[in-house]
Amino acid sequence: TDSIPITIGDLTELQILYFYSNQISGPIPSELGNLKNLTELELSHNQLTGSIPITLGDLTELQILYLYSNKLSGPIPSELGNLKNLTKLNLLDNQLTGSIPKTLGDLTELQILCLRSNKLSGPIPSELGNLKNLTVLELSLNQLSGHLPDQLCQSGKLENFTVNSNKLTGPIPISLRKCSSFKRVRFDNNSFTGNLSEAFGIYPKLQFIDLSDNDFHGELSSNWGKCKNLTNLKVARNNISGSIPPEIGNIKGLLGLDLSSNHLIGQIPKEIGDITSLVKSGDYVHLFQLNLSNNKFGQKIPMEIGRITQLNILDLSHNHLVGGIPPYLSNLKSLVSLNLSHNGLSGRIPEELEKLTGLQYVVLSYNELEGPIPNNKAFINASLEGNKGLCGNVRGLQPCERPSSVVKKQSVAKRRKLILITVLPVMGELVLLCAFIGVLFMCDKRKKVRDVERRDDGWISISMLDGKALYRDILNATEEFDAKFCIGKGGHGSVYKVNIPSLGNIAVKRLHSSSENAHPKCFMNEVRVLIGIKHRNIVNLYGYCSNAKNSLLVYEYVERGSLSSILSNEVESKKLDWLKRVNIIKGVAFALSYMHQDCSPPIVHRDISSSNVLLDLEYEARVSDFELAYTMKVTQMCDVYSFGVLALEIIKGKHLGEYITMLANLSTRDHVQLSDLLDERLPYPEDRVKEVLCFIIKLASSCLLETPKSRPIMQFISNRLSSMNPHPPTHVRRAI
Repeated sequence: TDSIPITIGDLTELQILYFYSNQISGPIPSELGNLKNLTELELSHNQLTGSIPITLGDLTELQILYLYSNKLSGPIPSELGNLKNLTKLNLLDNQLTGSIPKTLGDLTELQILCLRSNKLSGPIPSELGNLKNLTVLELSLNQLSGHLPDQLCQSGKLENFTVNSNKLTGPIPISLRKCSSFKRVRFDNNSFTGNLSEAFGIYPKLQFIDLSDNDFHGELSSNWGKCKNLTNLKVARNNISGSIPPEIGNIKGLLGLDLSSNHLIGQIPKEIGDITSLVKSGDYVHLFQLNLSNNKFGQKIPMEIGRITQLNILDLSHNHLVGGIPPYLSNLKSLVSLNLSHNGLSGRIPEELEKLTGLQYVVLSYNELEGPIPNNKAFINASLEGNKGLCGNVRGLQPCERPSSVVKKQSVAKRRKLILITVLPVMGELVLLCAFIGVLFMCDKRKKVRDVERRDDGWISISMLDGKALYRDILNATEEFDAKFCIGKGGHGSVYKVNIPSLGNIAVKRLHSSSENAHPKCFMNEVRVLIGIKHRNIVNLYGYCSNAKNSLLVYEYVERGSLSSILSNEVESKKLDWLKRVNIIKGVAFALSYMHQDCSPPIVHRDISSSNVLLDLEYEARVSDFELAYTMKVTQMCDVYSFGVLALEIIKGKHLGEYITMLANLSTRDHVQLSDLLDERLPYPEDRVKEVLCFIIKLASSCLLETPKSRPIMQFISNRLSSMNPHPPTHVRRAI
């Protein structure tokens, strides 16, 4: 802590000075300019303020200068151009102002120049074209203006070039159009112009390019199909016209394709289904996100899209598509989000789509669909307005008239339904919504749970407490369920926040009469099992009590609500520092390991997500929404996969998008930078914490492997996380 002492400047023989990842404040002493023998100066990830001293320009032996992730202000000193031996200069994530000095073009040995996330303005100096050894040039997230200089990438060595989120204009210069060394390029969120069909050629090493949110026009070039290593192509929100070239199917490793909000016409090419191939590791690489929304595509949805079996996000909304929804979409087992709204689709929704158990978001509104909706959680909660012919037991739809054979089939299916306990945050408060939908055949008994209490007056309870007294206290505390105590409503009842003197705050679900009447005996047995589950990272069910008027499920009240609501809140998310996030990941792992390995029968969550993880006052994770199950070979591994996605979401602060699939494949994992996976709202982690985060990312990535049997079990994950400690010091040196 505190400031850097000026007496450091007396260590004239010093060659290496590392102060990074501390809490050092105050200015950088100008006396550091006396260290003439210094070759490496790393002051990053502190709280340094003030300007960069011009005396640093006297360190002519300096090879590495890292000042990033501080609070430095003022201009970049032109004197830094004197550092002729400098190979790496990183000033990102500060508050630097003014223009980029032309003298930086004199740093002929420079390989890495990172100035992103500052407040720099003015044009990009053409002198940067003199940097013949430059491989990384990051200028994004500033206020730079003017045209890109034509001299950039003259050496043919530039690999990473990012200028996104500036105020740049004009066309892409020739030197960049012919830069065959490109690997990662971002031009998005500027005002670039020009004909896109002429702007780019063939890039043998290109992996990621984002041209979104500009004013490009013209058509998509077939040359993109010759970029064999491309994993992400984003050209959203431009003025692109014409059709998608079928050569796009030649990009065998493409993970993300976003062409949304343009003027594309014609049929979606069936060759899109060819975007899948074997890579060196033997695993398949699949398209993760396909977004063609807000265009003018017509004709039918090609059934070949069903071949992209690992597709997570499919958005074809706001087009002119006609015909039916292809039943082949049921092959998309990894699909999470499906949006086909605002088209002219007709016919029935294929019942095969019931198989898509991983679906979370479905939007089919404003089409001409008819018939029953699939019996799938995502479809039941889908946006379906604007379709006059749909039916089902969903709000806003007419009930379907079913033939007797279907009714008989459904009555058999009901006997295999599961208990579902869900959680909803309402107005910032936690609502514990237990939706009891049915049961399995098993009737497990726990000796420590009290048997069903029955009275002649029809009153029943299953509880580890005094059920009848609890029922009476709830009735009194809610003034017989006055609406002012209600904090949420759902399809299976209403939820009340109740304060009982002996228990404090609890969450009470007042069930609809139909929720537990279908199979009352097995319903009671399931409640017994769930009451018997006790773990510090699992939400407690206190009991169930019922009489002729009311059927109540009583839960622990978890104060901070769902993890998803906190991560989506700009203020609250910053309170979740890195150590809290590591602890939350551990807590979820411990809960899942307990469910899988220590419970009899085993419990499979099946829907682990940030919405189903609650946080108490100490930010301790509490898992809710779990189910009982017998068949574990597949379903356990589904939990493992979901845990990997959740762990990465906690670190990033949001869903990782295309990076999920990149991390799942060994061949593309190395292309992902750590900075891409971290929540930018938090300070960059210090080294010992960064080591832990890297370990978790590696462990989470192993959970994403396509073959379920290749994933680790939760017990192994829990044990590895238990042995991990982010607090001890480390001597491992940080990479850039």
